[in-house]
Amino acid sequence: MLKKIEGIVLSETPFGDTSKIINVFTDSGLKGIICKGAMAIKNKNRLTTTKLTLGAYNIYDKENKLSLLSSSDIINYFPNIRKDITLISYASYLSDLTYQILKQDLKIEQIKDIYKNFKDALIKIEEGLNPMVITNIYEVKMLDYLGVGLNLTSCTICGSKKEIVTLSSERGGILCKNCYHNERIIPLSVIKILNMYYLVEIKSISKLSIKEDIIKEINGFLSNYYDDYTGLYLKSKSFLKTIEKL
Repeated sequence: MLKKIEGIVLSETPFGDTSKIINVFTDSGLKGIICKGAMAIKNKNRLTTTKLTLGAYNIYDKENKLSLLSSSDIINYFPNIRKDITLISYASYLSDLTYQILKQDLKIEQIKDIYKNFKDALIKIEEGLNPMVITNIYEVKMLDYLGVGLNLTSCTICGSKKEIVTLSSERGGILCKNCYHNERIIPLSVIKILNMYYLVEIKSISKLSIKEDIIKEINGFLSNYYDDYTGLYLKSKSFLKTIEKL
């Protein structure tokens, strides 16, 4: 049965001499597709089947099996991302992170939400918004799906919403004055912005006015938190850390 889907290519693998298999992330999950001849230079599906392409794909759908590509059209090739090593590093990390998240036991509503946020994140980076901030916003939103969500609304120990003094990676959230025990003090301004990251819709962001020291503080915290609690060790993240130090 011929079916039309919209999605973003998360990975591509050579198949035979000129064909490839792609994994397309749609709002209903991952779809594996065989693309015959797509690696040939003059093939009309060559660009539409490359990693990090948002496209429309007409496929012969096979339930629980690899589908077969009939035709495809580019919706967004993300040209600005592709020509910048820093932007492509962030986009590649987001893609790899998303692929790992999709391995979790997710409901269809959750998959739809992840797809929306992933697509919106790539679009905002393509439009020129700070890639570190957009990536961090996406990372915060994905923590719940990985089962290691942060408590940013009340003290993670006693539940109090008063006299909050810091954010603790070890405790998994914010701490009040009474539950604080010599943890590193993270300014309340950082906690406030981090909470905003969790609440804001990526699609609604048109500009970012955040101090550089707060951006770096949040990025460092999230990087350590992901390393300590998610169990994910992605090569694209290691490369991204190198890029961020340049």
